[in-house]
Amino acid sequence: MHKALKMATKSCVPHKFRTENSDEEVNQEVPSNASNYLGATSIQKQPTFRNSRQAPDPTWKSPRNSAVLSTPLPTLDASKEYNWQAGMTNIREKNAVMLQNPLMADVHFTVGCGKNKQHIPAHRYVLATGSSVFYAMFYGGLADQNDEVCLPDVEPIAFHNLLKYLYCDEIQLSADNVIPTLYVAKKYIVPHLARACVQFLETSLSARNACMLLCQGRLFEEQELMQQCWEVIDAQAEESLASDGFVDIDFSTMESVLLRETLNAKEVSVFNAVCKWAEAECRRRDMEPSMENKRSVLGEAFYLIRIPSMSLDDFANGPAQSGMLTAQETTNIFLYFTANNKPELPFKRKGRSGLMPFKCHRFQSSAYRSNQWRYRGRCDSIQFAVDRRVFIAGFGFYGSSNGAMQYQVKVELKKEGTLLGQAITSFFSDGSSNTFPVLFDNPIQIEPDVFYTASAVLDGPELSYFGQEGMSEMQCGKVTFQFQCSSDSTNGTGVQGGQIPEIIFYC
Repeated sequence: MHKALKMATKSCVPHKFRTENSDEEVNQEVPSNASNYLGATSIQKQPTFRNSRQAPDPTWKSPRNSAVLSTPLPTLDASKEYNWQAGMTNIREKNAVMLQNPLMADVHFTVGCGKNKQHIPAHRYVLATGSSVFYAMFYGGLADQNDEVCLPDVEPIAFHNLLKYLYCDEIQLSADNVIPTLYVAKKYIVPHLARACVQFLETSLSARNACMLLCQGRLFEEQELMQQCWEVIDAQAEESLASDGFVDIDFSTMESVLLRETLNAKEVSVFNAVCKWAEAECRRRDMEPSMENKRSVLGEAFYLIRIPSMSLDDFANGPAQSGMLTAQETTNIFLYFTANNKPELPFKRKGRSGLMPFKCHRFQSSAYRSNQWRYRGRCDSIQFAVDRRVFIAGFGFYGSSNGAMQYQVKVELKKEGTLLGQAITSFFSDGSSNTFPVLFDNPIQIEPDVFYTASAVLDGPELSYFGQEGMSEMQCGKVTFQFQCSSDSTNGTGVQGGQIPEIIFYC
């Protein structure tokens, strides 16, 4: 594949490649350093949900045939072994012997370019039965009988993966090869392999790589992958915009992020991310990252930043001193914040709406009694699992049953003992049986079918409301929650009653 497709490159940039047996140049925006952002998937013990869709098993074997070759079949010189077929029990084993074997090969591919170039033998019949593109190439009305095909735009590892699937019905993906494999699966219209690549990317999705995968989803026109990327970017906008992946996206994807109404981020964070992107884009174009050049690469997209929606402090300590604004722009924005007669500004003024959180309330009633609920530094804890990816914003708590009071609280979210998020803060209780939110600094992504532990240590008036008639499973919007008792709970909270009545989340 073109050198820009190699995983070591740092940006998504357009390039040109030549099609098979043709001098026609085709513009193609190619993937970037995906392996820097994709994490390994793991198999977790899954809770059982009633009436809910189970998440796909992320083992990345071929869903069409769960049995894969556990060890590679031995190579052989079939030209000297006239009865090599006798020891094979099925067609898949026989095809595996022919994989990249010159015996009976009637087409040869030169894949990649430069030092990465490889020569690979193949068999027209096998390729044509697995791909309509290969069928048209070899047996269609305009079929070319040339047995040499040059593919400079395809990574050798991706072509190996394609052949392994076509010959052996086997799919082996990793962070290093999934995007070039998706490219070649799309190029030769092998939808099942393409779908497996997309599923791999979806299970690897996080705030760290969501912007980069959005870029690839747009490139390959994968609507479902794009939707899941937007869910992560919206809910974890602060982290997504601050990630290394954001600076590597193309201009069109960056502009689509700026147009997004539902980003859960401060506008000053959007401004800072765009400045970093502009600096990186200047370097990609071999330009000095001056203010003029950064404004030049951003063009009119710069005005999509909603600077007038910032607080005065955020503007004064950020954009006003960044060097990205002209002196006149800075003056006009200060006047917009402070003057009665406000100047016209080219920036969008209305703040982003963000996402509305959901609240899963796990108790059917609440109560208080003279001898409950006491804290004294003890831990209230509950375990929960969901049937789809969500983002935990925080938890709701009951407050004092003896009038308005202030509570100090430390909340934690853990997965199998590993701390994912923590907040140490306070909340004010007005003496009612309402719940009071305590939020993390940034929402925390949790995966389906895995139990997580929510814990809290409260310090304040000992007597408070507490939940009763708790439910072990409940539906909240499109999400099914399942609850179970936690061994970390030392203050009496469990499934049936206690504290932590609400899970606050985005989805």
